[in-house]
Amino acid sequence: MGKSKVYFTSTITPEAMIQMYEKLGVALPGKVAVKLHSGEVGNQNFLRPDFMKPVIDLVKGTIVECNTAYAGKRNTAEAHWETMKLHGWTDIAPVDILDEEGETVLEIPQGKRIQKNYVGSHMGNYDSMLVLSHFKGHPMGGFGGALKNISIGLASARGKAYIHGAGEEEKIWTADHDSFLESMADASKSIVDYYAGKIVFINVMKNMSVDCDCCAKAEDPAIADIGILASLDPVALDQACLDKVYASKDPGRAHLLERIESRNGVLIVEAAAALGIGSREYELMEL
Repeated sequence: MGKSKVYFTSTITPEAMIQMYEKLGVALPGKVAVKLHSGEVGNQNFLRPDFMKPVIDLVKGTIVECNTAYAGKRNTAEAHWETMKLHGWTDIAPVDILDEEGETVLEIPQGKRIQKNYVGSHMGNYDSMLVLSHFKGHPMGGFGGALKNISIGLASARGKAYIHGAGEEEKIWTADHDSFLESMADASKSIVDYYAGKIVFINVMKNMSVDCDCCAKAEDPAIADIGILASLDPVALDQACLDKVYASKDPGRAHLLERIESRNGVLIVEAAAALGIGSREYELMEL
């Protein structure tokens, strides 16, 4: 697999989001799902609706999310709808909780750890997907980017437990750590295959706490904002974001890198590349 193109701008504005999407040169067809992170109630770092609205409007998208597998304000459809309204997502676009009415199974014959992925049943209502990911740290994955957003992020509540447990739902918090990371890569493969060239990815490197937007009580970011990156290849995109953190001159990068490295976060990128989802080799196109 050759080098993928990754576009980068240090400008972090709604207008830059549109510019990055347009640089990808892809017009997403049909009904477009827009996967983003709704943000746990209490979290201060998630990207806000006013920032996301222009690019969502551009593709005439529907915001999609799935319920969580742990306690909080997004673990049932009823609670998740309340959070969507509280955080203002329902004010800017149609919203769909994909697993509100159940789940469906995507097969992963090439999966290293899991061979099926449980996703929300409503996924079948969409022809293409725009993946808007907030790049930041994560308590378990080390970091969250495009690959996490389409794996754990698009899994049903049950599917999240299945991925965390590397195929054994009851081991949601006790499974072998590297097997969990490889399971996320497996799940990512099922989504990329499902949309087969009709999926694009934008990562926003802003408000980069060591904690995910799923944390009700998250640390404040220590590292300065970096920019927006976009690609048709989620592996290259996440790798480019990791490289941007390593290249940062900001002293706060050490805090984020400790989180990434202590959780072996790069493994999800390595495992996804091994599955043929994308390439870790990329050409960075700076705007």
